[in-house]
Amino acid sequence: MGKKGSWFLVYSPFPVTLVFTLYLFIVALGPHLMRKWEPLRLKGLLTAYNLALVALSAYMFYEMCIERFFSQHQRAFPCLSQQMARVCWWFFFSKVIELLDTVFFILRKKTEQVTFLHVYHHGTMLFNWWAGVKYVPGGQAFFIGMLNSFVHIFMYSYYGLASLGPQMQRYLWWKRYLTILQLVGWHQFFVCLLSGLTYWNGHFPRCPTATDQGEVWVECYSRISQKTFNTHTSFLQTSLIPTKGRKETENFYTFVTLPTPIYKSVFSIAA
Repeated sequence: MGKKGSWFLVYSPFPVTLVFTLYLFIVALGPHLMRKWEPLRLKGLLTAYNLALVALSAYMFYEMCIERFFSQHQRAFPCLSQQMARVCWWFFFSKVIELLDTVFFILRKKTEQVTFLHVYHHGTMLFNWWAGVKYVPGGQAFFIGMLNSFVHIFMYSYYGLASLGPQMQRYLWWKRYLTILQLVGWHQFFVCLLSGLTYWNGHFPRCPTATDQGEVWVECYSRISQKTFNTHTSFLQTSLIPTKGRKETENFYTFVTLPTPIYKSVFSIAA
């Protein structure tokens, strides 16, 4: 892999925009086209797909951890920054691969899974990481990729086991913990946003445009997280969490679904 300007899907915004446009067409037209067809099982394909993403996520998590650990010795290992950039490209490319999650939902006629949040997540991750690899591969960006890869090791392991059939259900008792892990991971962007803005304002001249954009992201984040966690709180409390543990869960969700003004007050402190 050569210079980042020539990397696949990164050299220009047009290829990734074309990919996402095709994705939106599939989301819009796929369920209508599948009305005449029976749901596809795709058992073997789903198992291979999920296990491949487990392996890719584990590789990216390992590489990011190792390279971050040795980054304190970059003079002794001058190739580390290039390797970190390459791993960030693989993370971006994994977001392209993961668009197939939606395609498989549609082919299996599980369109209830294709929610606004599902499409929003895939779209924002795709374009955010395209920009990250194009302009600032490595640096603080690695942390989000590392956490996301860690979560995806368990998430796609669960999906891979579940795709093997009902006989695997007894081995999937840890579903509740996976759900909590996913919800905690949902906040990683917000935490990184605050820490990034704090670093920016402390080390570089103040940029009003960056601050304004940060407030827009906080507004969007808080509104989406409130709706998301309201849904997941009900699901966890009624389906997954034992009665004796529900009070602690309510306290946890009271914190993570704070109103927008409180998020903005935290933002103002960081900025």
